[in-house]
Amino acid sequence: MNKILVIGCGGREHALAWRLSLSTTTSHVYVAPGNPGTATEKNVSNIDIAVSDYQGLIEFCLSKAIDLVVVGPEQPLCDGIVDKMTQAGINCFGPSAKAAQLEGSKTYSKQFLEKYNIPTAAYASFTTIEPALKYLQQQNSYPIVIKADGLAAGKGVVIAQDFKQAHHAVDAMLAGNVFGKAGCQIVIEEFLQGQEASFIVIADGTNFMPMATSQDHKARDDGDKGPNTGGMGAYTPALVVDDAVYQKTIETIIKPTIKGMLLDDCPFVGFLYAGLMIDDLGNPKVLEFNVRFGDPETQPIMMRLQSNLDELCLAAINKNIAKQNIQWDQRACLGVVLAEKGYPDAYQTGSIITGLDHNTVHSDKKIFQAGTKIEHDNLVTNGGRVLCVCALGSDIQQAKTKAYEYASSISWDTKYNRTDIGDKDLSHKSQIQ
Repeated sequence: MNKILVIGCGGREHALAWRLSLSTTTSHVYVAPGNPGTATEKNVSNIDIAVSDYQGLIEFCLSKAIDLVVVGPEQPLCDGIVDKMTQAGINCFGPSAKAAQLEGSKTYSKQFLEKYNIPTAAYASFTTIEPALKYLQQQNSYPIVIKADGLAAGKGVVIAQDFKQAHHAVDAMLAGNVFGKAGCQIVIEEFLQGQEASFIVIADGTNFMPMATSQDHKARDDGDKGPNTGGMGAYTPALVVDDAVYQKTIETIIKPTIKGMLLDDCPFVGFLYAGLMIDDLGNPKVLEFNVRFGDPETQPIMMRLQSNLDELCLAAINKNIAKQNIQWDQRACLGVVLAEKGYPDAYQTGSIITGLDHNTVHSDKKIFQAGTKIEHDNLVTNGGRVLCVCALGSDIQQAKTKAYEYASSISWDTKYNRTDIGDKDLSHKSQIQ
């Protein structure tokens, strides 16, 4: 029986820890540092070690004889936690620091895509303002996309509608230091039209196993308006990824990426997440790579996963993923994020959350905690994205209805959420019919 450590404290980590705790081959799950939600799960314990305390995490793993470490957030992966753990003889699921550059540097990622002829948007990268502005002045088509090169918690992307907005974004990133080191280099790329989808696989360096498809909602407000966020909701499966799109994604994106990383002497082990834009003809292009599970896609996907996640992760580490099988609940699942009003900009914290019943377990719905903490025996808000409310249903419409009904029972003074999670799928379905 496996003892497992999950690293992180968000909704993604709550979902991973919960799913791992249900595995028939798991004895106990530790979460460092975890959150109040993970603390309520059966056979799950929070450990007061910071995500960035790599030596402390290694010492904990050795002292507890941890069989598997699953890393939630991207920063530790880009910092080389897998390399450090592996050197200490610990099974740590995720890519090496070298392979994690696929997410850690947008410029590296775009150069890789270009090198291996993997479909993506046209781009240019810059480290100084004047050449970037000159490039923008030569562009005839708006909107245009400006991205911070490094890690920016999913918020380092600006979709500029005109030159004025693009100029402001370039200034903010390269001169205003709005994203710190992440914005010292920027990528400017063409704006792709179509529908987004998240395509995630478990890779072992040579082979891979696809996870359930999903669709995230990055913009803060209904109708995909407002600033980019870490994600305001997700659902699975994504209807836009039909059989033809699925096969095109495997053949033109996933296989060449796994092969290319191997040829570049940095085999990719871990969750490889391809953020896709699918055009009207069903052709997928890569918007971005992530080297870990997405948040909030993890939450609804983990609701549908029925296989032992620890066994899949260990199989990947042991380069044996090709011999594994994966089972899914055939129902759809939708998750809506409840956030603090104002997120991702300035927002308050400390509001008391009411309506959560920790003692009731539902077979078809669940709340995953993210930005929460316990204060004076009350559960209070402690971040921009606070909760992700998920529900299973016979289709996306039923899952949406159940998730929003459940979400309406939870309240605090400055609660905010989108009301249209899943509507793209429903619209796509009606167009097909």
